[in-house]
Amino acid sequence: MPQFKYTARNNLGKLIEGVVEAQIQKMAVDKLRSQKYTVMSLVEVKASGTASLLDRWNPFKGGIKGKDLSIFSRQLATLVSAGVPIVQGLTILEEQIESPAFKKVITGVRSDIESGIAIADALKKHPRAFSELYVSMIRAGETGGVLDTILERLSNYLESAEELKSKVKGAMVYPLVVVGVSSAVTLFLMVGVIPTFKKVFSSFGQELPLPTRILMQISDGLAHHIFIILAVPVILFFAGRAWYKTEKGRAALDHLVIRLPVMGDLVKKVAVAKFTRTLGTLIKSGVPILQALDTVAKTSGNRVIELTILSARESIREGEKIADPLRAAGIFPPMVLQMISVGEETGNLETMLAKIADFYDQEVDTAIKAMTSLIEPAVICVMGVVIGAIVICMFLPIFEMSQLAEKS
Repeated sequence: MPQFKYTARNNLGKLIEGVVEAQIQKMAVDKLRSQKYTVMSLVEVKASGTASLLDRWNPFKGGIKGKDLSIFSRQLATLVSAGVPIVQGLTILEEQIESPAFKKVITGVRSDIESGIAIADALKKHPRAFSELYVSMIRAGETGGVLDTILERLSNYLESAEELKSKVKGAMVYPLVVVGVSSAVTLFLMVGVIPTFKKVFSSFGQELPLPTRILMQISDGLAHHIFIILAVPVILFFAGRAWYKTEKGRAALDHLVIRLPVMGDLVKKVAVAKFTRTLGTLIKSGVPILQALDTVAKTSGNRVIELTILSARESIREGEKIADPLRAAGIFPPMVLQMISVGEETGNLETMLAKIADFYDQEVDTAIKAMTSLIEPAVICVMGVVIGAIVICMFLPIFEMSQLAEKS
C-alpha cells in the first residue's frame, strides 16, 4: 500500500511528523483529519526498486498463518457478540497479536474502518491475510446486519479447515523424516565410509567383484560431485515451483496428482470436504449461490476441481441444478451428489453440505491412516534394500578372500 510522509499539528498545536498508509492522497488526509491533525504537508514515499524487489523475494518475510487468522476471528466474534464496537475490538486484538506482519495488517484495517471504509473493503486490501471467502462472508454479514453471527460461522469454518490441514500435514511429516534421515545415512556411507574400504581393498592386489566395482564408481562420482548432487534437488524444487505457477504447469500437475493411486484418493476426499464445508458456510451466511461457487472454485487448491466448479457455476446460471453438472465431471462421489440433490429438493442444502463435510472429515482421517500405513513399510523396505545392497557389495571381496585362503 502507498505510504505518505506528513507534517501536521495536533490538537495541542504541537508539530509532528510521521508516515501514514493509504490508497490515495485524499484518503491519507482523511485519516489524519480523523485523528484531529491539521495537515501542513503530505508527500508520497516512493519505494526504491531494489527495496521493493528485496521485499517481494525475501524468503524470511513474515507471513500470515492460518492458525493466527483462526484465533483472531474467534476472538473478534466473541467481542462483537458481546457488543464491543468493531474498531474497539480491533484495537484490543491489535495489542495481543504477536505476529508483526499480522499486527501491521490489523492496524491498516482498523485505520481504514476509522476513516469510513466498509469492513469488507478494508479487509479486501490485504489478500495475503484475508481470502475472497473471508471478505465475501464479512460483506454478507455487513449487508444483513448479522456480523456477529457471520464471524461465529467464519470462526467455526476456519477452525475446521485448519484442523483438516493439520491432519494432512501431520500425515506427511513422518514419511518425510524417515526418507530424509535414510537418504542422509546412505549418502554418508557412500561418501564417508566406502572410500575407506576402497583403500583396504586396493591392498589385496586382486580384481574386485563386479558389484563392488560398480559401488566404488558410484561412491567416487558422489565424492567428486557432492555439491552438484546436493544442488540438483534444490534447483529442481525451485524450477518445479516456478513451472507450477504457470497455468499449464498447474493444470498438468493437479491433473496428475488427482489420479495417483493412494494420494489421488486422499486429494479427492480433502477437496470434497473443503468444497462442501466452504459452500455450506457461504450459503448459510447469505452469499448468493453463483458468487459462493465462484469463491469456492478459487479456494479449491486444485485446478481440475476449480474448473469443474466453474463449469457447474455456468450450468447453474443457465437454470440447471448443482448436482447435475458436478455429476458430469466424474470427480465427486455418487453419495455426495445424491445428498446435494436431496438438499436442493428439500431446501436444506446448507445442512446437507455440512453433513457431507463432517462425513468426509472422518473419511480423510481414514485415508490418512491408510496412506501412512502404506508409506511407512514401503520406505523402510526400499531403504533396507539400498543399505543391504551396500553392505553385501562391501563384504563380497572379504568372502572371496576367505574362500581363496581356504583353498590354499
